[in-house]
Amino acid sequence: MTIRVVRGNPTPEELAAALAVVRARAAAAAAAPSGAPGPRDSWADPARIAAHRTPQPGASAWARTYWPG
Repeated sequence: MTIRVVRGNPTPEELAAALAVVRARAAAAAAAPSGAPGPRDSWADPARIAAHRTPQPGASAWARTYWPG
């Protein structure tokens, strides 16, 4: 693997810090199992949306879309 600085003039300390981050990410990616899916993010869980009462059609339905109650 070759890392090349395209722009700028980093100090040796900045270059070492950037290289440490790249190496740590590469080690973490190599250690992770490739076939198994990761933990599911609760933000993407459809049950989170379905758990709340949906607004019903009616005269004040527009207000309930933002102010459930």
